[in-house]
Amino acid sequence: MRILVTGGAGFIGSNLCARLAKNQDDQIICLDNLQTGSMQNISGLLDLPNFEFIQHDIVEPIDLTADQIYNAACPASPPAYQADPVHTLKTNVIGILNMLELARKNNATFLQFSTSEVYGDAQVHPQPEEYWGNVNPDGIRSCYDEGKRAAEALCFDYHRMYGTKVKVIRIFNTYGPGMNPQDGRVISNFVNQALRGEDITVYGDGKQTRSFCYVDDLIEGIVRMMHTPEDILGPVNLGNPGEFTMLELAQQVLKKVPNGSKLIYRPLPKDDPKQRKPDITKAEILLHWKPEIALSEGLDKVIDYYRNIQQKNA
Repeated sequence: MRILVTGGAGFIGSNLCARLAKNQDDQIICLDNLQTGSMQNISGLLDLPNFEFIQHDIVEPIDLTADQIYNAACPASPPAYQADPVHTLKTNVIGILNMLELARKNNATFLQFSTSEVYGDAQVHPQPEEYWGNVNPDGIRSCYDEGKRAAEALCFDYHRMYGTKVKVIRIFNTYGPGMNPQDGRVISNFVNQALRGEDITVYGDGKQTRSFCYVDDLIEGIVRMMHTPEDILGPVNLGNPGEFTMLELAQQVLKKVPNGSKLIYRPLPKDDPKQRKPDITKAEILLHWKPEIALSEGLDKVIDYYRNIQQKNA
C-alpha cells in the first residue's frame, strides 16, 4: 500500500513513520512543512527504499496517490500552536479539507489525529468519548481546541455526505523520543530543566493532573485503529489512564535526576485544564488495546534520550 503520513517529521508522526516503514511492502510518504517537525526525527528513514519525504504545508492542496492517510499535521504544544494561531486554525480546517478531498479522490482510509483538548477544562472525569467538552471558544488555546473540534466535524460530515472512510482518535498526553526538548510540554520541560540543574517550573499549585502515554504504546493503538472495520469510525480515546499530579511527576523526575533542582511556582496559564484522564473502555473493546509502559519506565527512556541530546550539544 501507499501510506501518507502528514506531519510525519513531528514527534508522533516520525515514530509512526518508523513503525510503518518496517513493512517493506508498503511505500511510506512523509509530508511535513517542518514548522515544528524536524529532519533529525526521520534521519534514520531517509535512505530506506520504501520511504519518501516531501516538504509541504497541507494548507495548500497536493495531488498524491495513497491508500491510507494518517493526518498528524498540526503543532500540538501550546507554545507552538499559539505562536501562529491563525495558521493553526488553517491547518485544522483548510488543511484537513485538502486531505479529506485527497482521501475522497483516492478512496483512501483517513485517520484523523484529534486530541483530548476537545474536552477542554473537563467537568466530567475521566473523559469518555460521549462527553461534549467544556471549551473556551475565544481563548488563547481556542485555535487548537476549536480547530480540532472543527476537524472532527469535517471528518464525520465527509463520511455522511460522500461515504469517505474516516476514523478519529483522541490522543491524550504522550511523551518519548522525538519530542523536541523545547517543546514546552510538561515532561520535556521537567526532564530538561532537571538535566541542566535548573529549578523545575510548576504552574499553579501543581495539583492539576495529567495522564501520560509512552509513544510506543500510542503508535500501537493508532495502527490498530487504522485496521479496524470500516464501520468503526470513532472517536476513540488513546492514552494511559494512570493519573498523576504535576507535583507527583516533578517528584519522580527529581528522584531520577538528582541534580540539585528545586521546585519553583508560576501562575497557571489561561484555560489550562485542571484534570485530564482518558476513559479507554472503547479502545480496550474495539482495538483490544491498552498501554503497557508505566510512567516510571517511560521516564527512564526519555531521560536517556534527552541526556544524549544534551551531551551531543555540549
